[in-house]
Amino acid sequence: MLLAFKIKLTLACIVGLAGPPAMAPLLTSLQNPAAGYNPALTEIAPGVVSYRDSGDHLRNGRPAEAPVARVRFDRPLTIMTNQVSAADYHTCVEARACRALDRDVRIAIDRPAVQVSWHDAVAYAEWLSRKTGDRYRLPTDTEWAHAAGSRFKDDGIAIDDTDPSRRWIARYEREAALPDESETRSFGGFGNNEHGVADLAGNVWEWTSTCFTRKVQDDAGRVIKTVSNCGVRLAEGAHRAYVTDFIRDARAGGCASGKPPANLGFRLVREQPGWGRSMAHRLRRLLGAVSI
Repeated sequence: MLLAFKIKLTLACIVGLAGPPAMAPLLTSLQNPAAGYNPALTEIAPGVVSYRDSGDHLRNGRPAEAPVARVRFDRPLTIMTNQVSAADYHTCVEARACRALDRDVRIAIDRPAVQVSWHDAVAYAEWLSRKTGDRYRLPTDTEWAHAAGSRFKDDGIAIDDTDPSRRWIARYEREAALPDESETRSFGGFGNNEHGVADLAGNVWEWTSTCFTRKVQDDAGRVIKTVSNCGVRLAEGAHRAYVTDFIRDARAGGCASGKPPANLGFRLVREQPGWGRSMAHRLRRLLGAVSI
């Protein structure tokens, strides 16, 4: 069933990928291109987040409501204050470590990189990790929810057992009521949340490392079986979206469940290094700063 689901998404995406060949990106206001080596970071203190599980849930063969859990973070979470900028991503492109952005994407130090696939985001994270000596990666969906704080919205919708289709209609109506703004704003255009993280849940949906899952519940609502499809990943923004991992523009390909994201971008988490790794990293930096 999941294979058929992915094939269906892929066929839909082909429609969006067909069209005129990609043109060179539009470079704008790139007088001081960002090196991308020292991104601004925000540290989120340990805490507890109320989190509704992602993916599809089934009970007795019918759609079921996803459970809500209290998830505890015992360690600080270090995440980029802003989304990765188009200029920083372009630096990775020039290093031949990332795929070039698509047609007419504005490359500027004050705008996020958009029309990037999940694979593009992973390639950038690997390149940045090599350049800095720190490990950067995409956040999990739970980590994104923790960083988003009050901007992480519960996407639960009551299920009518007599007519399950009403749930899909209610979801579409809720998402269709959201502002439809496709033009990206300068960083800070959607404001900061209570943690100081900028532009969460604006008009750029952010890739996470979380795979699409289909989970079977027992009569008590406990999950007894999980099937994962990592060819489809979860993107977080004004609402949750499930997008095929190679898609760069969900609107063109129609590849997201529900209303498609206006833009696909990303920000990264920097992992906390262990003591030995931290000391080695500091030593490398110190030696690199010594003139011989």
